[in-house]
Amino acid sequence: MQTVTVKSHERLQHVIVTDAHALIADEPAPEGENLGPNPYELLLAALGTCTAMTLRLYADWKEWDVRAVRVELSHERVHARDCEECEEQSNTRIDLIRRNIVVTGTLDEAQTKRLLQIAERCPVHRTLHGGPTILTQLDVEEG
Repeated sequence: MQTVTVKSHERLQHVIVTDAHALIADEPAPEGENLGPNPYELLLAALGTCTAMTLRLYADWKEWDVRAVRVELSHERVHARDCEECEEQSNTRIDLIRRNIVVTGTLDEAQTKRLLQIAERCPVHRTLHGGPTILTQLDVEEG
């Protein structure tokens, strides 16, 4: 089980602490001071990192000519009816993440197709796509 702790710092700045690392999250001005990525940037970073790592591990295992993987991501809230790629076409708003993967190397069509399939199976993608269950508890500390 992985544990991450997020603690208030100043205004909208929050310190994110993992077992071995720490970083700051913030919002851009005027709400924040832009000292770190905002929550959606962190979410996209998690997906992009997991995608790139998964593809590199798979390509290395297969001994394919993959020298670099770049993943470009964006997030927006759109009406489902305006999303040509989306399965649901209702009047509700949905979160749309666009992921563009650029692989540097020499690959044939079958390898390219397989890497696309593998990208869909990266653990963070599967978690986001599956709609995780989130159990929330609120405790109050006096002080």
